Amino acid sequence: MSVTIYQQICINNLKINAITNSSVLQIGTAGNITSNSTLSNSGGFEEAAEQLEAQQAISLVPLPQIR
Repeated sequence: MSVTIYQQICINNLKINAITNSSVLQIGTAGNITSNSTLSNSGGFEEAAEQLEAQQAISLVPLPQIR
């Protein structure tokens, strides 16, 4: 059995506060989602950033002691 569904969506305003590298924005139904990955140099940097020095890890949240 084959079923074909037609769908029309009208969006007047769409506000997206943040999208991370692993986010998926889906509007409506999708039988097949293809991935798209882009790497952008939005700051116009021409060389790599300086390496950070190793620091001792600190926790700002008190953690229980393991006994």
